[in-house]
This record gives sequence, structure tokens and C-alpha cells, in this order.
Amino acid sequence: MFLSRFRQIYALYRSYMAPSEFTTQVLKCESATISFNTTSDEPTIASAETLDALKAAARHLVDEGQTVVFPTETVYGLGALALDASCAAKIFSTKGRPADNPLIVHVSSFSMLNSLLPPNYDVPKSYKILMKHFWPGALTLLFPRNGDVIPTIITANQSTVAIRMPSHPVARALIAVANAPLAAPSANTSGKPSPTKAEHVFRDLNGKVPLILDGGACGVGLESTVVDGLHEDGNIRVLRPGGITVEDLERVLREDMHDVGNIPKVLVHKRDYADEKMERAPTTPGMKYRHYSPSVPVTLLLTMPSLSGSQATQPFTELLKTLKKESGEQPMKIGVLAATDSKLWETLDAVHGVDWTRFPLGLTEDPGTIAQRLFDGLLSLEEDGVQMMFIEEVEETREGLAIMNRVRKAASESIRVTID
Repeated sequence: MFLSRFRQIYALYRSYMAPSEFTTQVLKCESATISFNTTSDEPTIASAETLDALKAAARHLVDEGQTVVFPTETVYGLGALALDASCAAKIFSTKGRPADNPLIVHVSSFSMLNSLLPPNYDVPKSYKILMKHFWPGALTLLFPRNGDVIPTIITANQSTVAIRMPSHPVARALIAVANAPLAAPSANTSGKPSPTKAEHVFRDLNGKVPLILDGGACGVGLESTVVDGLHEDGNIRVLRPGGITVEDLERVLREDMHDVGNIPKVLVHKRDYADEKMERAPTTPGMKYRHYSPSVPVTLLLTMPSLSGSQATQPFTELLKTLKKESGEQPMKIGVLAATDSKLWETLDAVHGVDWTRFPLGLTEDPGTIAQRLFDGLLSLEEDGVQMMFIEEVEETREGLAIMNRVRKAASESIRVTID
């Protein structure tokens, strides 16, 4: 145990002392030219330009032991070889990520997954169902860690490892071309909003990574859903809501296990149960530290009726007038994120002397679009130079659960208001 810990610390030390300046290259990858079939783990890549870009990225990863940024269907990831502690350590130094925040391992095939699991491990039936429906895709599953294969730096010394198979063709093809599983958190400075476009990454990590693969905007826009199904009760615990909704999980388990007497329950951390021990030593990212915060203050506007029955503290217009009074004669530039059909937009014009920068997120009835645009909105408003941001809450159903999970971590304060 001591020797393993020493190697982890030494790997981190080496990564911090190594030169960190790169001339960051951005290479285009055409997702439509990449395909996988059911009979082979290898991708077919029709575009020579895309194949060259993937090979270049694989050389940086495998031959040079560097980090590389690549798109996934959730957010852009900062990848490194998952089975090499010194390579994985560069993820932490590049992001400024705390060492006790574990990483997710990405695989391109089920044969690669099996190579990471303990010998003779019997995958639970619930996992087989979830993988059938959502792999490749935005679902991460916790598995027992094979100590002979997975370095402790990946799991922050935990006994489990988080693994997923991305559905984005560029991500899956890169893992296959490199022929190695990749550890890959979001490709941003630790604590900032996750990038969903290559330009988001370039603005943040230019000079810190050698290569960014540009595969266009991410389709989901929020990180993967992380599930722990390793408890004796057989229930599914959602440690981090994300691209696969709780309703999705419940539906497929109900459909595929209808002939079983005890269908697993889907329990959401902090909504349906608490686990203080896990919160102190997380088994998966996104649980312990503040995340998703831009460089300016973010205020969450609570506009829905409180479940506890408490009343709103003030009208939104009064809040704006107070802010305007506090700023004096100085012009204010405020960014606003809300559903496209929110009543909030009509209220903004009631207060003069404010330069509003608006970022409609999508219709209330389409939380998937709101999720896809959330991080782009935070980063775009930050780039526009706003002094602060307001973001309106959404209903915590479907993708709304993951949206509010991210918004609460991004916001420095929450204020309950009424909209006139």
C-alpha cells in the first residue's frame, strides 16, 4: 500500500515539474466518416484527414505519454492513458484537479472492458440491461477495481473504478486507434464550466495541451450519469445525474426485469438517500468539489413554488432595482440564462440602465436542449464580459435533474423571487 501511494505521489510530482507549455494544435475530425459494426472492435474511417488526426492524437497519448483533448457526446474530455499512472497524473496537473477526485475510464469495446475487470467477475444482471440499452452512451458504471490493472491514481485509492463507453464516433475511434483505455475528465481548468465546443477548450487550455480534436458541438452537453449497482440490495444508486435520465433507467429496468420478483429501485444521491462516508471520499467525479463556475458570480433564481411552502422573498424587479442602486452610476452588464419561453425575459425591460446579455436555453418542455446549451451559455456569457449572471431554475424531472445539479454547483447564491 505504501509503495503504491509513493508511486502515485512521485508520478504527480514528475507531472508538475515537467514542461507545461505546448503549441496547441486543433485538428478537425468528421464524425460522419467514422463507423463501427457489431462484428469488429475496430472502426472504419472513410476520411483520410480524420484518420490522420486520430493517429496523431494516438501518438501523443501512447508514444509521448501526453494528454489530448477529444469530443464525447457529453462534453469534451482531457484524455490520457488510464493504465499508466505517470500519464494519468498529467490530467491532474493540466487541470489543477485535486488528487482525491477520481477519474472515469473510457473504453471502446466490451473486450476492452473485460480486460479491466477482476478475473471471473460476474457482471450483475442490472448492469447487463443498462449496458444493452445505454452503451455506447452517456452512462458510467462503477465496477470493482482490478488492482493488477487499474492504478490507484485513477480511483483516488477507492476499491471501485468508474467506466463508460462513449458513443461519440471520434471518442470511441480514438480509444480504438490508441488501443488503450483512456482516463478523461472534462477538458477545462478544475472548477470551471465543462466545455462543449473545441473553442471553449482552446480558450481555457491553449498552451497546456498539445492537441485538440475538434468534432463539433457535443450533443448531450452535460457529463455522463454515474451509477453504482454494486450494493447487496441490488438497487441502482445514481451518484451523479447526467445524460441518461432517472426515468430512462427506471423504464429499461422495469421492461427487462418484469419477470423478476424484485425490480431494482433507482435511488438518487441526496434526493433519496445520503452517504456521508462516500461524500468525504468520493468514488466518482462531481461529488465533492464545487464545479461549473465561470469567473463571475452566478445567482440561481428560484421561481417555482417551494416544496416546503415558503414564500418568495421579493419580486425580481425589486432585486434588480437593488442591484442597480448598489452599482450607482456605473453601467451594469448582466448575463441571463433561462428557458426560451420563460416570463423572465419580459421582466428585464422593466429595469433601465442595465446592459442585458441574453442566452435563451430552449423551451421549458425540452429539458434536453436546455441541458445541451447550459455550459455553452455560461462560457459564452463569460466571454462576452458580463459582470454577473442570473440563471432561472428548471423543473427537476428528466434532464432537469442533471441541469439543476450543475446549476446549484455553479451558483454562488440562490434567491427566491417572483416574476411580475
